[in-house]
Amino acid sequence: MNWTIFTILGLVTLQRLLELYIAHRNTRRLIAKGGFEVGSNHYPLMVLLHAIWLAGLWYFAWNGTVEWPWIFAYLVLEAARGWIIAALGSRWTTRIIVVPGEELVDEGPYKYFRHPNYIVVAGEIFILPMAFGLLWYAVLFAALNAAMLYWRIRSEDAALKPLRDVDKVPEA
Repeated sequence: MNWTIFTILGLVTLQRLLELYIAHRNTRRLIAKGGFEVGSNHYPLMVLLHAIWLAGLWYFAWNGTVEWPWIFAYLVLEAARGWIIAALGSRWTTRIIVVPGEELVDEGPYKYFRHPNYIVVAGEIFILPMAFGLLWYAVLFAALNAAMLYWRIRSEDAALKPLRDVDKVPEA
């Protein structure tokens, strides 16, 4: 494995571990505020999918080359992720946590998209393998991730529907 690929994958791995730490911390806080988890049945599968994706990149990218335009695209996605995390603040987590009585976030990217984080994740799953010339890997995991996101978004939308409906009730 060349040093550049090692460095890129090392940084991505550290980022993912940091995100899991932040998500775990925020999840604990949301639960302490009376929140509850929805969709916990698919969460381990989602974590497994992402772990296999990243581990596979470590395995298959070792003899690849770095395609810098794809790395730049990946960095743009990471900036978008930062915007998403900033918009959600302490409510950002990798789980679906509903806190009764809290309003939905409608700032930052949530002003324009219902699920901006999933857009970023879908992009990452495809773009990072492409940065190492792994088209087949990008397509395979994009398809697997799309199936996972279909399941997850249905769970999340069902859980958040009461909050969205409250927002539509006209004031008296």
